[in-house]
Amino acid sequence: MAKTEVILVKNVVGLGGEADQVKVAAGYARNFLLPQGLAIAVTGANKRRLEVLRQRRAEREAHEINTMTELARSLGKLTLVFKARTGEDGKLFGSITAGAIADELKTQYEAAVDRRKFHLDHPIKSLGDHEVELRLHPQVHVTLKVKVESTNPPPPVPAPAPEAAPAGKDAKAVKGGRPEAKPAKAEAKPAKPEAKPPGKPPAKHAKA
Repeated sequence: MAKTEVILVKNVVGLGGEADQVKVAAGYARNFLLPQGLAIAVTGANKRRLEVLRQRRAEREAHEINTMTELARSLGKLTLVFKARTGEDGKLFGSITAGAIADELKTQYEAAVDRRKFHLDHPIKSLGDHEVELRLHPQVHVTLKVKVESTNPPPPVPAPAPEAAPAGKDAKAVKGGRPEAKPAKAEAKPAKPEAKPPGKPPAKHAKA
């Protein structure tokens, strides 16, 4: 297959960027790149344009880096809050994808970011705090904080059970928190002297 060299004047995915000189199939250049204005043929006159294209590309890339750096600073300070329904185990009904995060970021903060720049190992399926990496530019990355909260009503808090009164007479308390003193037992009365049994009267002595 015949090859030809062209100079790209715009970024072409999978091929190169502006001002790159690349080799492509002659038919691809003739039927697509050149007619679409994506590339120009390599000629003496076009080579002189190459320096202008490179300068323009450098200026554009510097502007993109500055813009993405400023955006990264702003996004790094934000916390994106999602409200979602959950089951009793705390897991979401469904999941939160990169596309959903991009849409919510635009809704809440009016920040439009291509969903392809959000990198998730897997969709978010649980409540709590999460971190999502954004690759805004090959040289600019930032972490976006995402917080997922449940829309389910909180469970009712049970009322504390009343404390049971302590059982037993000894557990009763009196004023001041001291146990009630038991009344002292009455002292035993002294026993009465034992009565002597009645005896016979002493005999009277007869007069002499």
